[in-house]
Amino acid sequence: MLVKTYCSAVFGISATSITVEVNVTTGVQYFIVGLPDSAVKESIQRIESAIVSIGFHMPRQKIVVNLAPADIKKEGSVYDLAIAIGIMAASNQIPTVQLHEYIILGELALDGKLHTVKGVLPIAMQAKQDGFKRIILPIENTEEAAIVEGLEVYGASTLEEAVKFLIGSHEIEQTVINVQKKFEFKLNGYDLDFADVKGQENIKRALEIAAPGGHNVILIGPPGAGKTMLAKRLPTILPPLTLDESLETTKIHSVSGHLPNSSSLMTIRPFRSPHHTISDVALVGGGNTPQPGEISLAHNGVLFLDELPEFKRSVLEVMRQPLESRSITISRARFSVDYPASFMLIAAMNPCPCGFFNHPFRNCVCGSFAVQKYISKISGPLLDRIDIHIEVTPVEFGELTEERASERSEEIRERVIKARKIQERRFKQFPLIHSNAQMRAKNIQEICQLQEEGKLLLKRAMEKLNLSARAYDRILKVARTIADLEGSLDIKNEHLAEAIHFRNLDREDWTG
Repeated sequence: MLVKTYCSAVFGISATSITVEVNVTTGVQYFIVGLPDSAVKESIQRIESAIVSIGFHMPRQKIVVNLAPADIKKEGSVYDLAIAIGIMAASNQIPTVQLHEYIILGELALDGKLHTVKGVLPIAMQAKQDGFKRIILPIENTEEAAIVEGLEVYGASTLEEAVKFLIGSHEIEQTVINVQKKFEFKLNGYDLDFADVKGQENIKRALEIAAPGGHNVILIGPPGAGKTMLAKRLPTILPPLTLDESLETTKIHSVSGHLPNSSSLMTIRPFRSPHHTISDVALVGGGNTPQPGEISLAHNGVLFLDELPEFKRSVLEVMRQPLESRSITISRARFSVDYPASFMLIAAMNPCPCGFFNHPFRNCVCGSFAVQKYISKISGPLLDRIDIHIEVTPVEFGELTEERASERSEEIRERVIKARKIQERRFKQFPLIHSNAQMRAKNIQEICQLQEEGKLLLKRAMEKLNLSARAYDRILKVARTIADLEGSLDIKNEHLAEAIHFRNLDREDWTG
């Protein structure tokens, strides 16, 4: 008897509905076809044990399972539950009524328990798009699937519970959540605050400029100056995620298996801080079974690279293209996968091997050649893609002990949100541009026009600092953001001068 159930496969951050065709006929042996990987082939052993453990029997006949479309590779254990129910229905142990209305997914344990699976949100979104009315999945994944409105979500903890629900002898309560309420409730779940940072007002100013414009930043300073402390607090002043951004970010974390068990929806901007021993594949994504890398996990959030010169040069260079295109394409012989990678890069580094070059109180023992060699570990093309270079100096004792309260993140965030709203109105007709940092050359010419005095100021800076054309564009973008923070329609000379000031590493005399 031939029976069809339905599951789903995830590719990149999108899903494709899979038809699980099960045919039980005269003969012996089990076959799974349709480009299954090892995990799918091994599922027949888990399925047999799970079926027997709940009091049903595994047919001692020829069983052919086809996963269609057959030209798409099937990976993982997500198909276990759909195959098990298909086998039981094809052997006349359970009725086949209404199976065509369900997407069924879940990994089976040998005793019939259901384990969680990855990529539930894109699966649920695709199920609704393909016209399915209901979805059965492990109970731990129900809230994630219930984010999709218009799809009935039922969570089961065991194979037996799922089977009894399908045959009508057991009721499972439908999982329903108020997405908007859940989204708004967790919108500001930060434990850190800029009020914790003593001094460093110029660095706070630089980060306040970076936040609305989405600009990349590099912080250069000695150990203990507060670079990491400041970087970790950057998400607290970024504009809140929109619901669309939240769903897109959740999809990436769901597919990669990084979505916290306690959360079905990402409501705060991600902050990723990989160690400097990371490989290039782990950073940008890929592998034999392509998975999102750190740059995609930081999508709509912040990627923090501490001790930047300690990263392998090959790792840093693979970021150059994603920093421009804000996406990464992982190509294989038979297919390619696109992952979004629109993130703010915050990098931190010491100014020299000993860490005390330009320190106001301690002497550097490296020498100018060692300093230059250390700085040169960061390539020019990569530095060109970083809009703001800022030197971090140690905080003096008087500032550390000062009782005057620092400005809270909430206050800074209000100014950032106002500036971002100006940009939203400006780029309303450009769906792929959301902030000043994403402007293309044509947008810069139209939006960042300068007066004659401003052009002369920028010309002198370009000649003195020997800036590239890309650095020229970066200065204009940063100046535009500074003007937005002040609510100014035009880029004034003071805006331009401050933007030029944030190109520390371009100064000829910086390394002595």
